[in-house]
Amino acid sequence: HYLADLPETAEFVISAVALIPLAWLIGEATEHAAEHTGPGIGGFLNATFGNAPELIIALIAVHEGLTEVVRGSLTGSVISNLLLVLGASLVAGGRGQLDRYSSFLAFGLLGLAALLFLIPAIPGWEGDPDRESLAAVAVPVSIVLLLVYGAVTWYSLRRHARLHVAGDEVIAAWSLRLSLFALGLATLATVFVAEILVGSLEVFADRAGVSEFFVAAVIVAVVGNAAEHGGAIVVAFRGKIALAGEIALSSAAQVAVFLIPAVALLSWLLEPLALSFRPVEIFALGASVIFTAIVLFNGHSSRLRGAALLAGYAVVVVAFLLAGDR
Repeated sequence: HYLADLPETAEFVISAVALIPLAWLIGEATEHAAEHTGPGIGGFLNATFGNAPELIIALIAVHEGLTEVVRGSLTGSVISNLLLVLGASLVAGGRGQLDRYSSFLAFGLLGLAALLFLIPAIPGWEGDPDRESLAAVAVPVSIVLLLVYGAVTWYSLRRHARLHVAGDEVIAAWSLRLSLFALGLATLATVFVAEILVGSLEVFADRAGVSEFFVAAVIVAVVGNAAEHGGAIVVAFRGKIALAGEIALSSAAQVAVFLIPAVALLSWLLEPLALSFRPVEIFALGASVIFTAIVLFNGHSSRLRGAALLAGYAVVVVAFLLAGDR
């Protein structure tokens, strides 16, 4: 970008691919740092830096005034975790048992988030969806979601501590200094790459003949989560179905009740962001939660259930393609 005069479409593709190893490095460094800080601070580090690529992309897009891109990438991230990642994990892993308690806790958080998003979304269906009064409405909604996230995270950490008593197993963790250095370096690199990605997104969408909303909700959403996506599928392929399901569902819930409200509040430092999601986004989000809950109601996994989730994601992709820009 700085040394060669590349076409903006090429820059978009290269920066999207470059985000994948950066997302992996951030996740890896966070996990190793958590080995030195304990589960409480480790959980906080994971929530903060595990979503760093998506957070950085969202804030840069807010700064550039691409509000539809921000909202599309965030809702697309939740839906891709629910349908694409979980579906691919079940196809890779086959028959197994999921943790029903954790699964339905995640569904409860996602359902609550979808309902609360209606408060700022419905008034945005008429008039200017980016007016400051709608951004102001998003503030109390975001605060409530963050408080719920904090309470549920604290409870979940205590539950997992009771269920999984620490043994003598020791992993070969990086030193805390190396972990934090890698984390800082990868996050800084992500800022530069994400800026190039967002700057070339409009041209790429135009040349590809698709809407900016579609690029954000499908391509950017999948790329921003690529490391977690790949991790869940690999874990499932190794037979750890419960862990794969936990990764996919907790990632979806984390984006809905932590990342989206965090972006809404942090946006006030740049340009206030209204959470005025379009009807197609709200409907796709709500339908994805309900459909996934029905498919996994008895807590069993199978390749057929995974294929059903993937088919559901294909329907959402087509809906986003047909929806176009607002």
